[in-house]
Amino acid sequence: MQMTIVTGMSGSGKSLAMNVLEDIGYYCIDNMPPQLLLKFTELCLQSGGKLDRVAIAMDIRSAEVFTELRENLKAVKENETVDVKVLYLEAVDDVIFKRYKETRRKHPLDAMFHGSLHAAIAYEREQLNALREIASYFIDTSYLSNSQLKEQVRSIYLNRTSDSMLIQISSFGFKYGTNTEADLVFDVRCLPNPYYINDLKPLTGCDAAVRDYVMSFEQSQELLKKLKDLLEFLIPLYVQEGKSQLVIGFGCTGGKHRSVTFAELMTDYLAGKGFCVHKSHRDITKDRG
Repeated sequence: MQMTIVTGMSGSGKSLAMNVLEDIGYYCIDNMPPQLLLKFTELCLQSGGKLDRVAIAMDIRSAEVFTELRENLKAVKENETVDVKVLYLEAVDDVIFKRYKETRRKHPLDAMFHGSLHAAIAYEREQLNALREIASYFIDTSYLSNSQLKEQVRSIYLNRTSDSMLIQISSFGFKYGTNTEADLVFDVRCLPNPYYINDLKPLTGCDAAVRDYVMSFEQSQELLKKLKDLLEFLIPLYVQEGKSQLVIGFGCTGGKHRSVTFAELMTDYLAGKGFCVHKSHRDITKDRG
């Protein structure tokens, strides 16, 4: 039986993640009290396989969720027939604040803090720290579109086997903010920039002309070689530690040329080594021209 607990900051996209899980065949329950987790697990195991994939959303709306959920999760994990994962979503404070202002919806803790959205967000983030620490998968939705978030959730639950680690490789532009969800971030702004070549400026690292230019320099080739060696050394250690997801970020100035080139090349390399790899280019469509 596969069970996913979807949790994280209010306004971070948990409802959208649950919709994706439902679309790919998970039985989804929103806002289940943590006290019912053990009983619900028993019912699923007695369903004769009818409830073999379930997703449960738990957040600040659930009473005492953060004091009881960890204990109940530990008890569920003692059953070897249940594979429990925690999908944690978050976004930076400013983004969450903006989302609530745009939708004009109230934060779940609005009454508790007498309408102070900043105070509610700060309190919720503090309360969520314990769950964030035990998350199997982590997605920062601050700079993701709805379609990008959907793709990341699908990549976690559709493109991996139960006994493998998912490697997510992402390119981004530092001028749009760093990749806060990445376990490893590599800054490739030290390399020659195709942005200043008129014929290459409107293209991206997905185009052969840009990749050929970036990799025509000895320092680019040497950097890629050293990164391959580093990741070949590190990845088995992460797998040995039981890590379910490794997020690798490549950053350049605008997120269109050098970072995309390295993300593309590293994805091809690791996939060729048999690893389960998903790639995304966060900022590739921004600042066109």
